[in-house]
Amino acid sequence: MHKWLKSCMIVGCLTWLVIGLSLDANAAKREIVYLTAKSDLPFWNTLGKGVKEVAEANGYIYREMDSNLNGATQLQNAKNAIAQGVAGIVISPTDSKSAPEVLDVASKAGIPVVIADIGTNGGDYVTYVKSDNYRGAYDIGAELAIAFKEKGWSAEPYAMVTISLARKNGQDRTNGFRDAMKDAGMTKDVGVKQMVNYSADETFQYVKEILGATPNLRGLFIETDQPVSGALQALKVEKKTGDVLIVSFDAMPEVAELLKGGTLIAVGMQQPYLMGNKAAEALMGALHGAPQAKQVLVPILVATNKNIAQLLPVANKTVFGHESK
Repeated sequence: MHKWLKSCMIVGCLTWLVIGLSLDANAAKREIVYLTAKSDLPFWNTLGKGVKEVAEANGYIYREMDSNLNGATQLQNAKNAIAQGVAGIVISPTDSKSAPEVLDVASKAGIPVVIADIGTNGGDYVTYVKSDNYRGAYDIGAELAIAFKEKGWSAEPYAMVTISLARKNGQDRTNGFRDAMKDAGMTKDVGVKQMVNYSADETFQYVKEILGATPNLRGLFIETDQPVSGALQALKVEKKTGDVLIVSFDAMPEVAELLKGGTLIAVGMQQPYLMGNKAAEALMGALHGAPQAKQVLVPILVATNKNIAQLLPVANKTVFGHESK
C-alpha cells in the first residue's frame, strides 16, 4: 500500500472519529435528565411524564435516572449526567439536605437545574416548582375536623404517618394539618411516625403500633398515597375499620371509589404531571436565556366525596397523567 494512501486512510478514520465524538457531544447537549427520588412511586413517575412531554416537544432527548431514595446514588447520577454534557437537569431530591450537593456540582459545570417537589436547604437553582403543601394539608385537616364534629367528637385523638420531616414538603404538610386541627379545637395529637421506605408494609406496622398505644384513636393523616393501603389493612386487622377516619395526600387511581365509599374522608391531590410540565418549561426558558420566577406554586386539589366527580376530568391528566404520551 502506498504511503500516501495509508496516510489518507488514517486521516479519514481520525476525521470520522472527530465527527462521531462531535455528534455524541451535540446529542448530549440536547438531552434533559430527570433525577427522580424513586421512580416506582406513582407521584414521581407521573412527574417524570410531565417533564418528558415538554422536553420532547422542544426537541430534547429525555432521560430519567433513579436515586432510589439514596443521597449518594442521587449525587453520582448527577455527576454522571453532567460528565455526559447534558443540557439541563430537573431534580426531585431524596430530601432537602441532600439537594445542595447536586446543585453545587451542577453550578460548577454551568448546568441549569430546576427543582420539582421536596425542596432544598441551599444552593443555586433556576426555579423551585412546588405544591402548596401547607395550604393543601390545612384544607385536609379542616375536612377531618368537620367529620369529627359531625360524629360529635371533640377531644378524640388523632395521629400522623408522615413523609420525611427532613423534607420541606413534609414539614409543610405536617404543620398545615396540625394548624387546621388546632384551629378547629382538635388538640389531641398523639404523635408522628415518619416513613423511611414509603411502603404499604411499613405504614401497616406503624398504624398497628399507634393503635396499640392509643386504642381509642379516631383520626389518621397519611401523607402520601401508596402507604394508605397499609393503613387500611392495619385497621381491618385490628377491627377498627370505620372507627378511625383517614385523610391522605397524593392520590391513588382508585381514590374516587375510596372517597365515594367513605373509606377516605378527604385527599389532597398534588398535580405531578402539571408540576413536571412547569419544571421543564422553566428549564427550557433558562436554556434560552429568559429570566424565570424563583418559585412556582402549583395548587392542591382537595377531593371529597362531594366534589370528586367534578375534579376527575382535570385530575385524570394533571394528577394521574392518564393522557400523557
